[in-house]
Amino acid sequence: MKRNLLSQETSPYLLQHQDNPVHWYPWGQDAFDAAKAQNKPILLSIGYAACHWCHVMAHESFENPAIAEMMNSLFINVKVDREERPDVDKIYMDSIHALGQQGGWPLTMFLSPDGRPFWGGTYFPPESRYGRPGFPHVMQEISRIWHEEPDKAEANAAAITDALSQSARQDPKSAELSTELLDEAASVIVRHVDHDHGGLKGAPKFPQTSTFEFLWRTYMRTQDPDCRKAVEITLTNICQGGIYDHLGGGFARYSVDHLWLAPHFEKMLYDNAQLITLLSKVTSHTGNELFRQRIEETVEWLKREMLTPSSAFAASYDADSEGVEGKFYVWNEADIDTALSKADAKIFKDVYDVSAHGNWEETNILNRLKSQELLDSTTEKRLAELRQNLYRLRQDRIPPGWDDKVLADWNGLTITALATAGLHLDEPNWIDIAGKAMTSVLDHLWKGGALFHSYRDGKTHNYATAEDYANLITAAVALYQATAGPHHIATAEQLTQAMIENHWDATAGGFFFSSELADNLIVRSKYAHDDATPNANGIMLGTLTDLHLITGNNDYLDYAKKLHDAFAANVQRVVVAHASFLTSFDQHANPVQAVFIGNPDQTKELRKAVIINHPALLIHVEDADNLPSGHIAHGKQMAGGKPTLYLCTGQTCSLPITDPEQVIA
Repeated sequence: MKRNLLSQETSPYLLQHQDNPVHWYPWGQDAFDAAKAQNKPILLSIGYAACHWCHVMAHESFENPAIAEMMNSLFINVKVDREERPDVDKIYMDSIHALGQQGGWPLTMFLSPDGRPFWGGTYFPPESRYGRPGFPHVMQEISRIWHEEPDKAEANAAAITDALSQSARQDPKSAELSTELLDEAASVIVRHVDHDHGGLKGAPKFPQTSTFEFLWRTYMRTQDPDCRKAVEITLTNICQGGIYDHLGGGFARYSVDHLWLAPHFEKMLYDNAQLITLLSKVTSHTGNELFRQRIEETVEWLKREMLTPSSAFAASYDADSEGVEGKFYVWNEADIDTALSKADAKIFKDVYDVSAHGNWEETNILNRLKSQELLDSTTEKRLAELRQNLYRLRQDRIPPGWDDKVLADWNGLTITALATAGLHLDEPNWIDIAGKAMTSVLDHLWKGGALFHSYRDGKTHNYATAEDYANLITAAVALYQATAGPHHIATAEQLTQAMIENHWDATAGGFFFSSELADNLIVRSKYAHDDATPNANGIMLGTLTDLHLITGNNDYLDYAKKLHDAFAANVQRVVVAHASFLTSFDQHANPVQAVFIGNPDQTKELRKAVIINHPALLIHVEDADNLPSGHIAHGKQMAGGKPTLYLCTGQTCSLPITDPEQVIA
């Protein structure tokens, strides 16, 4: 008799479903073989551990014996953790879009036994409501069509599969990106920014960090005040809104409103990593004390709550605790009054928007949207003490679930964040944590010359995606810039070679999202637009350029040029969707190299002067003769025996710089 087969999995999300009466299979050949043998369609359910509506559908349907019996009778049921198998999730999320539906999780797809989708949706209630058909009705109708109208199912499957194949192809038109296009794209994006509350206009609001990273780089190149204002307003509202955890640190996934007040309470590693990186760059240039404070608090949260015993970082915290979204984080006015003295409670409630009627569903989400400016130092010090008091009280609550699997791509983003923040804010301990995380990820996920995607409970799973490679390669380059350690470049080169071998499209250029080693995939996606994280092709355009400049290897530049040619037409057509590609093109087309000659400890002040004023690539050598022979700074000497900087653009380098005050000029 069939049984639920998830108990041997390591994904916390899959293990949440191991006791369902549904006969779940994990993704794999066994499920496809069973579907073929029994002539049943596959019911594919994709979600993740921190997903609120995934929990809702699980409680309503997958834990319901009658609904589970129907699932078991009519389908072969497959459960997938989208974070563990982003390659699978990408295919079937694109499928739902091909059906003209808005995507989301839980994702519910119906597949033929060979894995081709022929219909689907997202959340289905147990009976018809919210304008959605009930899940039992949907299953009965899908099963009926499969058996009584197989031609209809086959036609749908063929059409969707064809659409997926088409979407993996680049625009065949040749195109050339330009600096002028970068400026035009920035202007277009700025027009879409909510200049009162930050972020892109509308609701819900996501951080869209790749977009604002592009605007910040444009500001650093052009000094366009509109780009700077858009970034600073956005970051200020995010840092003071309810999307930020003012007691424990860290940012939630997104805001359900346009004010950044009410978050969807899940905390994802990747959002926090990207925000730390951008905040660090903005803070070092502007000296913004609020941003510095948020970086420090969020890094402390990472260290305290997200580090796994292996020294790598966990994936997420759930939105729910005790089955209620946000319960761990919200406060009643009476809670504050009881915890604090009368005088302290008054000032805390005034600053953090706490009232008797609440600001969200009769409770209070702590925020500083009504008093965004930092107060005097004495008051801020007292507020910090009060936050600590409340944080200690909150620790007595039942916490949200923790998904402690280690993902290569999200760890890559976090390593880059800590290396960048440590460099920009002069925090060597953060750089050290980043280095240890990189060592851990490689120890567990780099095996036999190939990178793997996830690790948990002593087990490694699934070949890496292009984003795994791209984010870790970029992290290695970030660690090199922060430490001057040449072994990080050796790591970057090793990973790049494997990425090219397993993901490069030798016919049309660009990196496929899934590895050629991955199995049971009906199509290999290839695209350059960003999702919640920056796109691998977008990232690699800039990172390959950096590797060329550091090593002198022209092969990296050739691949970068092919990436440009593969996706330039797509980028031109929809600039707002390709922010990371645009940022990388700026890096590729307008590279500035800061070449430091001498002991890295002695070039510290010069380095600081550069990173405050320009997103230059930092190259460290004890002797310029150690640079590649074709490098424009090869053979240049220290000036007067002092640590020396050469700023190089194109085929020209500056005169030797030994005084940080000279850097701006």
